[in-house]
Amino acid sequence: MSFRQARWSEPTVFELSRPGAIGVDFPEMDEELQKELEKALNEIPRELKRQELSLPELSELEVVRHFTRLSQMNYSVSTGMYPLGSCTMKYNPVMNEELAYSEKILNAHPLQPIETIQGCLEIYWRLEQILKEVTGMSRFSFQPAAGAHGEFLGCLIIRAYHEDRGIHSKNVMIIPDSAHGTNPASAAMAGYEVKVVKSNRDGCVDIDELEKIVDEKVAGIMLTNPNTLGVFEKNIDRIVDIIHGVDGLLYYDGANLNALLGKVRPGDMGFDIVHLNLHKTFSTPHGGGGPGSGPIGVVEKLVDYLPSPLINYDESKGIFYLDYDRPKAVRKIKMFYGNFSVLVKAYAYLLRMGGEGLRRVAETSVLASNYLLHKIKKLRGVTLPFAPESPRKHEFVVSLSRLYKETGVSAKDVAKRLLDYGFHAPTVYFPSIVEEAFMIEPTESESKRELDNFYESLSKVINESYNEPEKVKSAPHNTAVGRIDEVRASHPRTMTPSWRIYVKRSGKL
Repeated sequence: MSFRQARWSEPTVFELSRPGAIGVDFPEMDEELQKELEKALNEIPRELKRQELSLPELSELEVVRHFTRLSQMNYSVSTGMYPLGSCTMKYNPVMNEELAYSEKILNAHPLQPIETIQGCLEIYWRLEQILKEVTGMSRFSFQPAAGAHGEFLGCLIIRAYHEDRGIHSKNVMIIPDSAHGTNPASAAMAGYEVKVVKSNRDGCVDIDELEKIVDEKVAGIMLTNPNTLGVFEKNIDRIVDIIHGVDGLLYYDGANLNALLGKVRPGDMGFDIVHLNLHKTFSTPHGGGGPGSGPIGVVEKLVDYLPSPLINYDESKGIFYLDYDRPKAVRKIKMFYGNFSVLVKAYAYLLRMGGEGLRRVAETSVLASNYLLHKIKKLRGVTLPFAPESPRKHEFVVSLSRLYKETGVSAKDVAKRLLDYGFHAPTVYFPSIVEEAFMIEPTESESKRELDNFYESLSKVINESYNEPEKVKSAPHNTAVGRIDEVRASHPRTMTPSWRIYVKRSGKL
């Protein structure tokens, strides 16, 4: 386990720049090519030309050292555990990267004639067959680039399905109060009125509350199972009957599918639409906005509404092709056919794991979650809201409200202090129905030794909270950057997205 002993900072490349430093020598240009270039430049209006590039000047060694130091300041799954609840930050095998970065993958272009990209189309097609088997869906679209992107597409498909049958009054989408925040956002962007259904003491959807708010205006429900508390919706059959009873559709938020792989399929539970986070469940790396993939799968009656094109196979000709003849399809939500390199990594992961391997993923992730929960819930100041005696699935949420009341140390403070012990911070303050929520998902990637290391570090932070609360409240102390003003850092008036803005505001140089 890493533990940084000192904080350091790294200047920008502009601050490291020195006049005359050269990092690369360009070959001399052919005289004829030089003339053609000058002619082309002369045809560009002066007002459209940059008069000065203002690029930093550094040697190759300085550039290499600069970016190497920056990389050492970052945290990644390759360097330590990511206990981010609801994000499933598992290890991405190096083999997946090697396959995705092979020349045959990198050099393919989506505008090539389909005869020249048969291998790529076959990967799409074969991956779809596996995902259909895993989820119980009939067809998939790989266009969405993230989970929320897939949610939005799913909501558009729900709308298209109802309107295609002449039903325009269904304008309500039901969302549990424990749902991911992207669910109500996606539904609202698709034009739906969002109604929230409360959770009961078991942490599940309150069936009595659901029955009260469901009427003929309900287009569907967006549900995660197991939910964000790590609890399996034991009344899922009843929920399905209630929603289908008013001709509504059930949307499955696949962010938590890791707990169910090879055990139960969303389609068999009664869901009509599924999005999968390939960048979560199937190990391709994600974070910082990408890369990601959130393909949407649907049951047979919704296939016509998937955006074009779909990848099909012509048995008579023996070729894969792109099917654009889809008159009921909703509009494309992304260029081409999805983030191909991410799909390649997911396909490689699935092939290597196989059905039995996926079942072991679910079993190991659930075992790791409950092992940690069993230890952590005994710590001073920690409580387990909602069904405290029930086991959890792949993740769990504890409350640090008692710790906060007794010490003044918040969940955010504890998360920041864990950075000093070499661990990425868990998810905090989500779901919002848990006061001082502290959400942990160990995934199946981590060994028992690493889980024990995490527990020991958390235990030390809890003890510090009672004995040296100011040390925790002012953490982190040993990272490259100390605690920042998060509100100011994310405010558009104070953000400094470029070097020029930074210079202007700081008066440097």
